[in-house]
Parts: sequence; C-alpha cells; structure tokens
Amino acid sequence: MVMAISAAFNNFPQLVTENLILRETTLADTPAVFQVFANDEVTKYHDIETLTSLEQAQFLIKRRAERFQNQQGIRWGIARKEDNLIIGSCGYSIRNCFQAEIGYELAREHWRKGLMTEALKAIIQWGFSQLDLNRIEALVMVENNASIKLLANLKFVEEGLLREYGFWKGQFHDLKIFSLLRKDYIAILNKL
Repeated sequence: MVMAISAAFNNFPQLVTENLILRETTLADTPAVFQVFANDEVTKYHDIETLTSLEQAQFLIKRRAERFQNQQGIRWGIARKEDNLIIGSCGYSIRNCFQAEIGYELAREHWRKGLMTEALKAIIQWGFSQLDLNRIEALVMVENNASIKLLANLKFVEEGLLREYGFWKGQFHDLKIFSLLRKDYIAILNKL
C-alpha cells in the first residue's frame, strides 16, 4: 500500500476526460487561479479566504506543489480541453496509505454543467487504482447543498455530522462527513 502512494507521486499524473484536462497547475496559471478564488461565491464554503492579489494565487500554487512533493496530497488543475485554461481544481489530502480526503472547487460560471462530476469521476478512479485507496472521504459544510448533491450523485454515503469540526474565517463549522469505499465503488462499476 505505501508503495502505491510513493509510485503515484513519482511524476504528476495528467488525466484527460471528455471535456477536461486535469493537470498540474504552474505559476503560468496564476491569473486563472486568481480568477477562480477571487469570487466570494466560490470561497463561501471553502477553508480559504477570497483572494485579493496574484501573490496569494502564486502562494496557493506553490503550496499545492509542495504538498505533492511531500506526498501529502495532490491537487489537479481543472482545465478546459478547448483552451487549457484552469477553471477550478480537485484532488486529495492523504490521510494514510488507505484513506484520502477529496476536495474541489470550480469557477462560478462553470457551475451546474456536469464538469465537476466529470472531473471527480476521473480522480476517484485514479485514487482507487493508482493510490490503492480503500476509503475516500469528503467533509462538507452543512449549508453546501450543491456539494452534498454532487457527492450523492457520485454514490458517496453520508455518515454523520461532525459538530464544530472545522475552524476557518474566524468561526467553527459543523461538517457532514461522506465516504466512498473501494468495495462500494467496485460494486457500482460491476452494475454498469
């Protein structure tokens, strides 16, 4: 299991779906990353403040690269196939060699088009096959109905409420916890 994580972090993997390229974000993507995170609606349920400068976007890109190098997580930039422009991101924070927490965000103008579902299906498949995960978790603020619906559509199971589990933007937040287990994922694939 540990070898699966190490091998998966040798080179940043690029994933291609019908409409998207999931790729490493570089400093050249700073303006696009800034555009995503400069919107209060995008950061409303996120544990980071709305960005106000390009330097903050550069810091975010560098921090994600460091987390990948240290095998603590992987965050793909979600780019449109048509122009390779970053419109969001998705990825994992590694909990241990069996578990990871999934996270994601998308630029406001691309909401409700099925793009995040498409991106997450690709990284879920990658997580089970390349990281050899047994469990993928998601922690979601209780008010974030769009994210809750997205996870339900991806067959994540709501496990309960973690009271005042998160703390950001100066306050505690109740979070719902969801999971997708390897055995459930395999059962879903076998039904297709």
